[in-house]
Amino acid sequence: MAGKIKVTLNRSVIGGTVKQRAIVAALGLKRRGRSRILPDNKATRGAIARVPHLLTWEEEA
Repeated sequence: MAGKIKVTLNRSVIGGTVKQRAIVAALGLKRRGRSRILPDNKATRGAIARVPHLLTWEEEA
């Protein structure tokens, strides 16, 4: 788990709960289709696990 994760926002947060919007914002994602490369740690994976229906992610080498 020492690598990086590329996270992409695939679905809009419109209609989502306040918590879901906050989690997406905490991941640094603002608009649909945007990606961020984040550290692969438990906090990042936990945030992804809370909103998996909005995101796609892949491990970076």
